[in-house]
Amino acid sequence: MSTQDKIREQLTSDKIVLYMKGSPQAPQCGFSAKVAQLLGACGAKYTSYDILLDPEIRQGLKEYSHWPTFPQLYLNGELVGGCDIITDLFQKGELQKLVAKAMT
Repeated sequence: MSTQDKIREQLTSDKIVLYMKGSPQAPQCGFSAKVAQLLGACGAKYTSYDILLDPEIRQGLKEYSHWPTFPQLYLNGELVGGCDIITDLFQKGELQKLVAKAMT
């Protein structure tokens, strides 16, 4: 299975997927910690993948999404964005709506 196929499989395995450095319980960077915190504040049930454990996925995601940085949040297989975008959406009350819709 190619890296791109593996990414597609991961993105279809759950409605909300977060690619981050570390895990929600033990984030390895402040940006990943922030996004995990915001998802928690939204009551999101999500799957996370630690990109530090899989360099092929880490590089493959940059090509897949055309987004060079992490974390990367996907809702229903679509890239929402990274920490700045997620923070902005949360502050506007939009992330809460997007998460609620994705979990239905």
